[in-house]
Amino acid sequence: MTDVLLVEDDPLLREATQLSLKRYGYQVRTAADGHAGLAQFRDRAPDVALLDVMLPRLDGVSVVRRIREVSRLPVLMLSARTDPVDVVLGLEAGADDYLTKPYDVPVLVARIRAALRRTADFPETGPREESTLLQFDDLTVDTASMDIHRAGRLLELTPTERRLVLEFAAEPGIVLSRTTLLNRVWDYACGGDPRVVDVHVQRLRAKIGHSRIVTVRGFGYKLAP
Repeated sequence: MTDVLLVEDDPLLREATQLSLKRYGYQVRTAADGHAGLAQFRDRAPDVALLDVMLPRLDGVSVVRRIREVSRLPVLMLSARTDPVDVVLGLEAGADDYLTKPYDVPVLVARIRAALRRTADFPETGPREESTLLQFDDLTVDTASMDIHRAGRLLELTPTERRLVLEFAAEPGIVLSRTTLLNRVWDYACGGDPRVVDVHVQRLRAKIGHSRIVTVRGFGYKLAP
């Protein structure tokens, strides 16, 4: 059973979301503030974390940063505010995605499933198919292990970041629009906020080299071949 950690300070929304997710077969642990949520995470890491941005005692962005120090588990931010600063801060801290309140439970479930699929694409152990190594100067992408090395050093990437690298590496020099990346990496059937792509590209550039991913204004991004 998938273990979900829900950190939400609104008691009515917390209980309603917990009950709804349980109906979909999830095991849901809850916390009402950031410190309690972090304690739950440290006691037993969940499969996915849902964090409100505006939490008492320790805000959601700070919780994400602390989780990212030790774990690559999927993190979704939940926010009643659509302020771009809040969205960007959460994503820059390491969140994989965000959802604006009020949200429909089926949409939340779809986002959870998509996040879990991205994690499942990168098992830590198990049989590997024959490797194909893609080389881009000092960047090496192993399509079997799905490991990415820079100058011989294994990069610590989240599953979302690795999916993003693989999409670029599969079509070097080809411009991929934000819509295409939202569809392929985040499994958005349609729509989606392009800021999710923009922030993840910025985070990725800091890890693989700022000149490696080129912005094509008005179109999207491409991997420098």
